[in-house]
Amino acid sequence: MAGSSSSSDEKTRLYHPYQDLQIPVKNLYNLPTSPEYLFHEEAAVQRRSWGENLQFYTGSGYLSGAIVGAVKGSVDGLKAAETGDTLKLRINRVLNTGGHTGRRFGNSLGIVGLIFAGLESGIIHMRGSDDVLNSVMAGLGTGALYRAAAGPRSAAIAGAIGGLAAGAAVASKQAIKRYVPL
Repeated sequence: MAGSSSSSDEKTRLYHPYQDLQIPVKNLYNLPTSPEYLFHEEAAVQRRSWGENLQFYTGSGYLSGAIVGAVKGSVDGLKAAETGDTLKLRINRVLNTGGHTGRRFGNSLGIVGLIFAGLESGIIHMRGSDDVLNSVMAGLGTGALYRAAAGPRSAAIAGAIGGLAAGAAVASKQAIKRYVPL
């Protein structure tokens, strides 16, 4: 890259791996300052890829569900304490109940995140556009799929709740971007 143009020099930074070691080797490397993408289509779109979406929604769902479930289970464990229990037995009951409920809630919300990410990515691919409607439709589908085993009435109610929740989340995200200075 000895004859690189000035336009590519603006998008790189010089890196000297031995600068702190006082070694007389003067190897300088041009490293890019922007993220690198495997496909040009990924660089053109200003949003997460489907794989990043899948990891983000699933991980966020599991983590938030585990935290809420652990708190709820711990409170239930404190309430279930019986008179005459030792401190060690009470602590064990709180930890066991919190861990069990946290895992259950985390797994449930992780699955919801997984379904939502898959549906949203599929809808974006099918429609060819990225807008609010995709998230609302993915929320509808997620709620309906998650509660489908409980019957059509339960699936319809859960689908409506999922669509409303996704619409509210997207609207609040846009309001925060617009009105809250960061």
